[in-house]
Amino acid sequence: MNRRRRSHRAAGVVLLGAAVVVAAAVVSAVTTAARQAPPRDDSWPMFRGSPALVGVTLTPLPRPLSLRWTYRAKDSVESSAAIVNGVVFVGSMDGRLHAVDVATGAARWQYQAAGAIEESSPCVRDGVVYVGDLEGVVHAVDAATGKARWTFKTQGEIKSSPNCAGSRVYIGSYDQNLYCLDPATGALIWKAPTEGPVHSTPAVAGGTVFVAGCDEQLRGFDLATGRQQFAVPLGGYTGASAAVSDGVVYAGTFANDVVAVDLVRRTIRWRYQHPTRQFPFYASAAVTADRIIVGGRDKVVHALLRSTGKEAWSFATRARVESSPLVSGQRVFVGSNDGVLYELDLLTGRKTWEFTAGAPLSASPAAAQGVLVIGSQDGEVYCFGAEVRK
Repeated sequence: MNRRRRSHRAAGVVLLGAAVVVAAAVVSAVTTAARQAPPRDDSWPMFRGSPALVGVTLTPLPRPLSLRWTYRAKDSVESSAAIVNGVVFVGSMDGRLHAVDVATGAARWQYQAAGAIEESSPCVRDGVVYVGDLEGVVHAVDAATGKARWTFKTQGEIKSSPNCAGSRVYIGSYDQNLYCLDPATGALIWKAPTEGPVHSTPAVAGGTVFVAGCDEQLRGFDLATGRQQFAVPLGGYTGASAAVSDGVVYAGTFANDVVAVDLVRRTIRWRYQHPTRQFPFYASAAVTADRIIVGGRDKVVHALLRSTGKEAWSFATRARVESSPLVSGQRVFVGSNDGVLYELDLLTGRKTWEFTAGAPLSASPAAAQGVLVIGSQDGEVYCFGAEVRK
């Protein structure tokens, strides 16, 4: 193989140049799609808020936040909420998908899945809620009534959250496949194999679906066909989902680092690792104009400069941070397994507000319609917003 490369060096340069041109075209399509996307309505329809999984909300949140209501699920809530059309949708470990009124905290309906809904977070599109469970079943549920529309069975447990980008549903399974399903019927459109369980939520940007996997690869698949476009070695397996912005993918790994992957060159642009605290990054990153915000199992929230991966600031909690941060304007909201929801200043990392829950907060916060919602491992779902005047 090496001799062939040397003997065809000139041809290799031509091919490399062509590959870069093709990759640049893909990135251009991603950027153009982002610029041309219509303004988002005030909703949080899926894990991390949008198909690119950047974890940024456009909804104005009051300052300070006040507790509006709590809702009691019967088991641990590690699934992150979706907020659409005045309803909060969230799963719990007893296999229930809950629909809760945003204004009052009253239950609208409950749907019983085949197995526990652990980390799979609901995705809501066109009046249907999609979610996966640990029995390997994808469920499509009517958002108004809580009645089943269809189910689809994979061959492994599902912790991945569905991504309802475009006219398809994309979701990973521990059977080592990424699935593309018809949202109306649940029919299989394609499945793409990887070399390890697909734990993370697939990210979608342009014509590509991105998966950071347990096989230590960042893979890109064609949205329409499922054909693999590329694979970039990450140097460690990932539980975190990839976030995509401006031609770069960001993901934390179990090799104790955060990586930025250049989609033009399909190489690692930078790699961040704390100089002394060597712990995995399980939470998914939030991406702003100039910062990457990510929590680590080192009990710390890290803010990195997007351009270089250098640390801008860090904030220490008292337990693992497996909750994925949410950014609203110049405010960062993140839960910790110490049972505290923190608000941090985006520029400095200074704590500006906190709320102590009764149990670890490994779920990620969701925000829309002027409220922020997060579940806890004791089964409580908390909703924060403007102070209620009595």
